[in-house]
Amino acid sequence: MSNIYFDESIILLDLKADTKDAVLTAMGKNLVELGLVKESFIDAVIAREEEFATGLPTGSVSVAIPHTDVEHVKKRAISLGVLKNPVAFGVMGEPEETTPVKLVFMLAMDKAHSQLSLLQRLMQIFQDQETLKYIANEENKGNVKALLESKLDFAFEGGENCE
Repeated sequence: MSNIYFDESIILLDLKADTKDAVLTAMGKNLVELGLVKESFIDAVIAREEEFATGLPTGSVSVAIPHTDVEHVKKRAISLGVLKNPVAFGVMGEPEETTPVKLVFMLAMDKAHSQLSLLQRLMQIFQDQETLKYIANEENKGNVKALLESKLDFAFEGGENCE
């Protein structure tokens, strides 16, 4: 799997939001503005999160991995939102429970099968508390980008206009 768009323009540090819908909307709007997803992506990712919660209580730093169907995506991308204050997301597989999410990895995949290998690599990151704490507290987007690129070990592209 290669050519995932990931650069500092889709790393949102200190994201201020009070609800998961506000988080998803802010991150989705950023992807729309960069031409990576269609306008329909925002409503679709919110609707999917309602139906299939993606919050993961991963120790001291909970994460969420919202995503939606491929028809809303123009170009494969991973967006990272580091929330200023944790926001309650439903727990994956236990939607009546919530977890206070600090890191949101929003996935925009253009092929259904491409999500699986990415999720497997993300799960390795989610099991590493030191990495999650570092991402949650790092103030430099370049450092976060470099760390994730080394951990995910994919071919990334970024910096150029994606339209």
